[in-house]
Amino acid sequence: MFPPFILAIDQGTSSTKTLLFDATGQVVARATVPLPTNYFGNGYVEQDPEGIYQNVLDSVGQCLTAFTTAGGNLTDIKSAGISNQRETFVVWNAAGKPLHPAVVWQCKRSIGVCERLKAAGLEDEVQARTGLFIDPYFSGTKLIWLNENVPAVREAIHAGQAYFGTVDTWLLYKLTNGQRYLTDHTNASRTLFFNLHTLNWDADLLAKFGLGRLNLPAPRPSASSFGATTFGGLLSQPVRLTAMMGDSHAAAFGEGCFAPGTAKATLGTGSSILMNIGPAPKTSQHGMVTTICWSMEGRVDYALEGVIVTCGATIEWLKNSLGLFAESRDTEALATAVPDNGGVYLVPAFSGLGAPHWQMDRKASITGLTFGSTKNHLVRAALESIPFQIQDVLQAMAQDTGLPLAELMVNGGLTANRFVLQLLADLLGTPVSNQNSPDISAQGAAYLAGLQAGLYPDLAYLETLATGRNSIRPGAGAPAAQAAHAGWRAAIGEG
Repeated sequence: MFPPFILAIDQGTSSTKTLLFDATGQVVARATVPLPTNYFGNGYVEQDPEGIYQNVLDSVGQCLTAFTTAGGNLTDIKSAGISNQRETFVVWNAAGKPLHPAVVWQCKRSIGVCERLKAAGLEDEVQARTGLFIDPYFSGTKLIWLNENVPAVREAIHAGQAYFGTVDTWLLYKLTNGQRYLTDHTNASRTLFFNLHTLNWDADLLAKFGLGRLNLPAPRPSASSFGATTFGGLLSQPVRLTAMMGDSHAAAFGEGCFAPGTAKATLGTGSSILMNIGPAPKTSQHGMVTTICWSMEGRVDYALEGVIVTCGATIEWLKNSLGLFAESRDTEALATAVPDNGGVYLVPAFSGLGAPHWQMDRKASITGLTFGSTKNHLVRAALESIPFQIQDVLQAMAQDTGLPLAELMVNGGLTANRFVLQLLADLLGTPVSNQNSPDISAQGAAYLAGLQAGLYPDLAYLETLATGRNSIRPGAGAPAAQAAHAGWRAAIGEG
């Protein structure tokens, strides 16, 4: 262990991870505590705001115990950073009491609100100002729903006594005993309230949404002096909070997306693909959202983001519903047991088809089956659908920006599948890089916090910390990959 240390909190939808990083960027202690989520049959998804805060304290406490047990000194912790589940938000009153459970990003309660706003002709204006689509995924329409359907929220908003915050803001407010009411650019850019051009809240949109009297946190760069905290007394002396950012943005920073054309793809149940597009926002014409990649004093890097609905979930369906294999790790051998997909394509639109196609009412389909088709062909088609979708997103980003893809950094459980990564490299014609880090969002928060605190000197130094990175380069299979992708385009009706 090499002091000083940086505490990184990754507050996610299902758990909070806390990690301690040392001066060389290595993890010296970690802890994970599960977080309950309430799912309701009508598409509502909620969490307890106080439970989120306590979950963070529990996770931090366990991490600090592991650190001291290993011989660490708590006084050597000099800075802290937070990454958080995006779009989830809390509304509270002037006394700091939540007016409603936290509304989670997965919640679909505002579908009707979205349809009404679109019918009113607001979609183009919203996209031009915020970079986002009118969709229940983002915070704003769900707050509109609360304002229209929950009397306590409506009365507080109309009285100017309602305080809105994404999870980063809520945690900061609690950790500083109500003294700091701030957010960062990345989290603000996921609300439908934030103007990407002015880097401030958009008063015109808020008025049109009926939220003109809502209190909103002051937006700051992701690397800023956000305050100081003892984490509820877990530390004897306050530590500075020097970074806050949404988890996907933190992952991009942790992966080293520091230059235009660098991108990261998280390969999990679905996939979030974020490409750094440089110092100016660009409105997508091809199904991407525009957002802020990360920011610091004097520098804002923007990004395009494409969200793929189903990636790893397809493999789970083959395992759990069809019983084609016992473990997901078996799929690589099954796929490579046949020379190609045999003309079989699986379009994984189990919950619709996301970016860049946005066919959300589409159903999943399998095409090209013959009596010669085997389970190997079907498994291979399922795995191939993941790189195919990522390629579609990155091609759309290139059309929007004119930027060539410099390198794709990947993270998530599916990066263990060499077949998927090699096909992805062959399709893209560029290296695919994998750090093999299970905690890339926490790493990004730690790196940015350390940079702001002066514990790390500059971005160039952070690039040297990414040791052990595996890089997969395009190989001899590139022509076959391109031909297979053309078949995929035909299968989704765009060939």
